[in-house]
Amino acid sequence: MHGMKRILHVVSLSICVFLHGSAQQAVVQGEVFDLNTHSPLSGVHVIYGEGHGTITSPEGWFSFEITPGTISLVFKYLGYQTHSQSLIVNRKDTVILTIGLIPAFSEIDELVVSPSKSEQKISELNVSTILIRPARLLENHIVTAEEIINQTPGIEVMDSQASIRGGSGYAYGVGSRVLVMIDGMPALAADAGNIKWSFLPLENLSQIEIIKGASSVLYGSSALNGIINFRTQEATPEPSVQFSLSSGIYDKARNKSWVWWDTPRMYHNVSFSFSRRYGNTGIGIGGKLLYDNGYRRLNDEKLGSLNLKIKRHAAKIEGLTYGARMSAGYQEKTDFLLWEDADTGALRQNEATANALHGLMLTIDPFVSFDNNGRFKHDLSMRYQKTRNRLPESSQNNSDATSYYTEYQLSYAVLQKLDLIAGAAGTFSRIISPFYENHNGLNLAGYTQLDYRPFNRLKLQAGLRVEHNRLDDVSDKLIPIFRTGLNYQAGKFTFLRASFGQGYRYPSIAEKFATTTIGSIRIFPNPGIEPESGWSAEIGVKQGIYAKNSTGQFDLSVFYTRSDKLIEYIFGIYPDPVTHEGVYGFQAVNTEHARIYGFEIETALNRSFNAFHTGIHAGYTYIYPAEYDINSNQNTGEFLKYRRKHSLSITATTSYRKFDLGLNMYFRSKILNIDDVFLNPLTRESLLPGFYEYWQQDNKGYVLLDGFLTFHLNEHFSLSFGIKNITNTEYIGRPGDIQPQRNYSLQVSGSF
Repeated sequence: MHGMKRILHVVSLSICVFLHGSAQQAVVQGEVFDLNTHSPLSGVHVIYGEGHGTITSPEGWFSFEITPGTISLVFKYLGYQTHSQSLIVNRKDTVILTIGLIPAFSEIDELVVSPSKSEQKISELNVSTILIRPARLLENHIVTAEEIINQTPGIEVMDSQASIRGGSGYAYGVGSRVLVMIDGMPALAADAGNIKWSFLPLENLSQIEIIKGASSVLYGSSALNGIINFRTQEATPEPSVQFSLSSGIYDKARNKSWVWWDTPRMYHNVSFSFSRRYGNTGIGIGGKLLYDNGYRRLNDEKLGSLNLKIKRHAAKIEGLTYGARMSAGYQEKTDFLLWEDADTGALRQNEATANALHGLMLTIDPFVSFDNNGRFKHDLSMRYQKTRNRLPESSQNNSDATSYYTEYQLSYAVLQKLDLIAGAAGTFSRIISPFYENHNGLNLAGYTQLDYRPFNRLKLQAGLRVEHNRLDDVSDKLIPIFRTGLNYQAGKFTFLRASFGQGYRYPSIAEKFATTTIGSIRIFPNPGIEPESGWSAEIGVKQGIYAKNSTGQFDLSVFYTRSDKLIEYIFGIYPDPVTHEGVYGFQAVNTEHARIYGFEIETALNRSFNAFHTGIHAGYTYIYPAEYDINSNQNTGEFLKYRRKHSLSITATTSYRKFDLGLNMYFRSKILNIDDVFLNPLTRESLLPGFYEYWQQDNKGYVLLDGFLTFHLNEHFSLSFGIKNITNTEYIGRPGDIQPQRNYSLQVSGSF
C-alpha cells in the first residue's frame, strides 16, 4: 500500500519537473517516513540553511525552492534520530528525495548536559538520570514545576521541599539538598536556600534533567542530594508558537464535614511561548498567568511571569555565541501551615498562621561561549538574581535577597580519548531583612573533571572540587570534594555503570538566623550551626529494548547514601534571644548521622501497531532510611523523619488517529517517622488539634489515579479533559497538610 502511494507521488512530482522547467530556482521535494513501519511522518522539521525551513504535510511530503549550489539538509522529528545530508543542485533542477528516519532508542539515545556539563547520551552516563519532555506536562494538565517533579520515580516534594531517594525530609520550608537550575544557572533563593517552584519556566521548556546522587563536584553546595536542571528551548529557523489555556474545578472532599465552601473552588492557567532564529540571532519569549482560589481556606495564589532569551551567533567569528536570558515574576499567595482541627477544620487554615505573601523574583543571565570546532570550548556565564518577600500583616518577616553568580568553564579535548573540564565559580549574596538581619556571603570554588576512554566501550571519569565559604566576617575551612565513575557498554544495547560522589552543603541564612513566631510556632536562630556533608554510591545497568514496532529500556540501580551532621529542625527548650529564658520552639541543629540504602527499577516500552501508538513507563523505588551510631557503626533503630520505604509510578498512554488517552497511577507507603512534637501528649493538641488520632488511623500510604483524554482538532489545535485523583483519595503530606481531592480540568492548546 505504501509502495503504491510512493509510485503515485513520484509520478506527480515528475509532472512538477515540467511545471518548474522555466524557473530559475532549484526545487527540492520528497517524502519522510518511519524506516521501520514505512508510515509517513507528519510535522518533521526540514531545515535548509540559515533562517529557512519547512515541515512535512500529514502525508509526510515537503517541497521548497532554493538557490542553486551546495545545500545542507537537516530532518528533525521528536522521537527519531536526526538525519542530515548535503546536495548539489543546479539551476532548474528538481530533486526528489525519500528519507527514512530511524526511531530514537527511547531514552537511551536522548542527549543530556547536566551530569558532566557537556552533551552526552543518557546511556553513557555513570549516574542515574531522568529526562522529562514538555509533552508530558501538556498532556497531564500540569502547570507547576513542583507537580511534575513530585510525579517522578524516586522523588517526593513535601510542601515544596524536594527529596531524591529519601535524601531530604521536611525542614519547614528552608534549605534544600537538591540544587535546582535554569539552563545550568543555580536558582535557589539566597536567603532561605529554598526552591521558588512557581517561577521556574515551563512554557518554553526543552527538557528537565534530573540527576540522582551527590553532584557537588561540578555544581557545589546544595547539590548534596542531586540536581534538577530546567533547560529552555533553543530557537530554530522554523518559528515555534505554543499556547495553553486551562481551567479546573475542585470536587468536594471525601470527608464531607471538611467542606467549608459554598461557591466553586477553581483554578485557571494561561501560558504561551514563541521562538525563532532570525539569521544569526535566536529569540525566545514565554509567559504565564495563574490563579488558584484554593481548595483550602486562606490558601490562594495569583501569579504572573515573563521570560526572554536572546542568543546571537557571531557572523565574523565562527564558534562565538553570546546573549542573555531574563525572567521576572510576581506572586501573591497565602501558604497553608496549620489546620484548625481534624474534625471539621482540616481544610481551614488556623488564622493565627495565615500570612499573605507578595513575592517578586528577577533574574538576568548574560553569557558568552566560544567553541573551536570541538577541540576546546570557553564558557562564561553570569547570573543576577533578586528575590523580594513582603508580608503585609507581618512586616518583621520581610526579606530582600540579591545574589551575583559568575562561572568560567573550559572544555578541552586533550587527546583523542581524553577530555578535560575545568572551571571556577563565585557567588556573592546580600541579605537585607529584619527576619534574618543583614548579611553578606561569598562562596568561591574551583573544579576539574577528566573523562578518559581507554577503549570505545569503556568511559572513566574523575573530578575534584575545592570550595570556600565566607559569611560576614567568618570564613569556613577549605573543603575538597571528590567523585569518580565509569560506564561500560557490555553489549549492543547493554550499559553498566558505577559511581561514587561526595557532597557538601552550607547552612542557609534562614537556618542560621531566622527568628519569628507564627501562631503557636516559635522559631529560634542558631548562628553556630555547621555544614552538613555526605557521599553516595551506586551501581546500575541500563538495557535497551529494540524489536519490530517496539522500543524501550530497562534500568536497575542499587544505591547507598551516607550523611553526617544532617541539619534538622528539632523541637525543644531554647533560650529566648531577648529575655534569655527557656522557651519551647524549633531550632535548626546538626543532629543525625544517617544512611540510606535501596534499589530502583525503571522501565519504558513504546509500541506502534497500525494506527495505535502505545507507551508504558514505570518506576519503583525502595529505600531504608536509618539513623546510625558513628561509634558502633550500627543503626540506632530510628528511621529518618518524613521518609517512605516504597514508591511506585506507572504511566500508560495510547494514541489512535486524533485521540490520545492516558492513565497514571502513583503509590506511596506510609511515612515512617515524624517530629515528636506532633505526637507528644504535652504539645500535640496545642499545635495540631486532633492530628494524633488522625495520624494513628490514616498514616497507611495511598494510591492515586489520574487520567486524560485529548482530541486533536487539527494539526495545530487540541482539546483535552483531565481528572486528577479519580478515586477522590484522602491523603496527607507533612503533618496538617491534606492534599488535593478530586479535581477536573479542561484545556485548549495550540502549536504552530
